[in-house]
Amino acid sequence: MTPIHFAFSSTFMLGLAGLAFHRAHLLSALLCLEGMMLSLFIALSIWTLEFNSTNFAMSAMILMAFSACEASAGLALLVAMARTHGTDSLQSLNLLQC
Repeated sequence: MTPIHFAFSSTFMLGLAGLAFHRAHLLSALLCLEGMMLSLFIALSIWTLEFNSTNFAMSAMILMAFSACEASAGLALLVAMARTHGTDSLQSLNLLQC
């Protein structure tokens, strides 16, 4: 495993560990998801450049578009939660309420 592959693998795993173990606030969970998506985007871009393949060049842009949609939906949920509950703490949510 090259140092570049190790760096992006560890970046993704750190984001996944942060998402799994540190879910106190919605904003921290969204930041972990965004870090994971950015590490995947950079790894996919470097993989495309490394193999000099133009067949998969569009997949990095599609991943970035999905990441932007995920970020906007997450921020909309954060604003809606802050308005209704007054905080972004995930402990204040009750999933049984409508």
